Amino acid sequence: MLQNHSAKQFFFFIHRKRRRRRLTYLRSTLCESLMASNKHTIILMQTSHNRATRTFMDYESISQAMDGICALYERKLKELNPVMRNITYDIEDLYNFIDGLADLSALVYDHSLQAYLPNDRQWIRQRMLNHLRKLAH
Repeated sequence: MLQNHSAKQFFFFIHRKRRRRRLTYLRSTLCESLMASNKHTIILMQTSHNRATRTFMDYESISQAMDGICALYERKLKELNPVMRNITYDIEDLYNFIDGLADLSALVYDHSLQAYLPNDRQWIRQRMLNHLRKLAH
């Protein structure tokens, strides 16, 4: 018997001698990909060596987090070039921004562990490249 379930978890029940056994986290590949796109992500950032510049940004997915980092960079470009109406940049410019921050990391929620996993600057750079490639297609 299939009972009420969320999109993130499917519970299947097997009846055996008046007992129910619950098999948890039996997921299809479709469910896996849905979960991967909806991994809660916290970006931890420090813009300079001053500890007072530490901050965090909270996003519902890795993709939204990458958009947030791009938006941060675009705001900085607008601050530096207030009279320019159109500003363009490439991935190397974005990488230089990421590398120029005193500290940058991401905590990504893993549903199977029910915990946040830390990821470094290099991981963010790789995810950023993948994200921008998807947007380009």
